[in-house]
Amino acid sequence: MALILLAEDDEGIRVPLSRALEREGYEVDAVATGTDAIVTGVDGEHDLLILDIGLPGVDGLEVCQRVREGRPAVPIVFLTAQDGEMDAVGGLDAGADDYITKPFGLAELLARVRSQLRRTTAEQFQGADVKVDVASRRAWRGERELELSPKEFDLLALLVREAGRVVTRERIMAEVWDENWFGSTKTLDVHIGWLRRKLGDDPGEPRYIHTVRGVGFRFSGAQP
Repeated sequence: MALILLAEDDEGIRVPLSRALEREGYEVDAVATGTDAIVTGVDGEHDLLILDIGLPGVDGLEVCQRVREGRPAVPIVFLTAQDGEMDAVGGLDAGADDYITKPFGLAELLARVRSQLRRTTAEQFQGADVKVDVASRRAWRGERELELSPKEFDLLALLVREAGRVVTRERIMAEVWDENWFGSTKTLDVHIGWLRRKLGDDPGEPRYIHTVRGVGFRFSGAQP
């Protein structure tokens, strides 16, 4: 489970955003000042930092620079009320990996968080006897390599990475197809059917891909 540091002085943003991140399965340390963000972030073991640029006391740019001195690899995402090019450049020059402008959609921010975390997590995942190697874009069931289309691979990689947990239809469509997707998920059902056939999975008594009606899909984390 990823640990996220959220530094935001606006309680109306900090509290609901913390809750939303926790609902996604993350642990959250939430602070309201730049000083607290430095104290918590420099010596912490957070997997990702979300920093408001306009923090009181010490601004987000300085927090980012101080954290970067000791933790050069940790992903940092800025929240900014300014949409000017200089603000974006300043944030990225300070060491941020990404930024998002207020007001922002929750789905967009969560997608940015997942994208940054994927860059720092293992490139190989396994669920049951199915293994996925993201770097080489190869997948196996046992010793047999699977022949997958690009979308089938991306779908399987997401499900296996989250093995044992339900992945919603909305999240799958956003990550595998398009984060701005809107409309029918029929193509998802078609691809799930293709994946099941290639895995030798029986949709009536699935060993790998389980349908959670009205929500999404869960890949088995146990040996079949």
